[in-house]
Amino acid sequence: MKPEPRPYILAETNWKTVREQDYTVAILPWGATEAHNYHMPYGTDNILAEHAAVASAEIAWSQGAKTIVLPTIPFGVNTGQIDVDLCLNMNPSTQMAVLKDLVQVLEANSIHKLVIVNGHGGNNFKQIIRELSIIYPTVFVCSLNWWQVKDGSQFFTEPGDHAGELETAVVMHLTPDLVLPLDQAGDGNAKTFKINGLKTGWVSAQRKWTAVTKDTGVGNPKLANPVNGANFFTAVTDGIADFFVELHHANLNDMYE
Repeated sequence: MKPEPRPYILAETNWKTVREQDYTVAILPWGATEAHNYHMPYGTDNILAEHAAVASAEIAWSQGAKTIVLPTIPFGVNTGQIDVDLCLNMNPSTQMAVLKDLVQVLEANSIHKLVIVNGHGGNNFKQIIRELSIIYPTVFVCSLNWWQVKDGSQFFTEPGDHAGELETAVVMHLTPDLVLPLDQAGDGNAKTFKINGLKTGWVSAQRKWTAVTKDTGVGNPKLANPVNGANFFTAVTDGIADFFVELHHANLNDMYE
């Protein structure tokens, strides 16, 4: 039997369905296209952001939340990886321009809540959201990093930062055919800054990726397995879905207690 288009995924559904809905929460998966060690696909961040957004929206929809998942943005801020083969960069100023156009459409369609589901550590939407709040004060924009919803250390021995155990395990669960055998992965060893303030994190700066890691990974993927990945993904999407439901019911004029 042919599956029905899911009404909470814009790219699948049609105008007949869309015009009959009263969507309240738009969801924008945002990833990146970049190297992920030797064993993971360049689209890892897109896979993770999109699957997290869709799975969470499905749960929220089943609970009456009128969510609509927009097409995934596949380009992230990769200014530190510009010398890595085919790591595709989108500058923060371009991200602002993209979001400004999308929020304009949402406002015109009376959708006043937007959640960015981020899958890439190089993306940071905080300052963009501040600026959007002045341009479109009637649209509430927020962002979340899918991997921070739950404590990865409760599911993985060494979660890692980039293409490590956490990301590898979840992609092994979601799209196993795109992951090479782990004996082909690099060890994900990474250097840190020498200067103390940068090393400990109270000073921030961009890392030059090829000076930090030889295999583009940061974190050891060798212990990754799809069972742990599935357990983490389920816990994360349950948490995100709860947020979507709360936001659906939220009164934007009464957000504080």
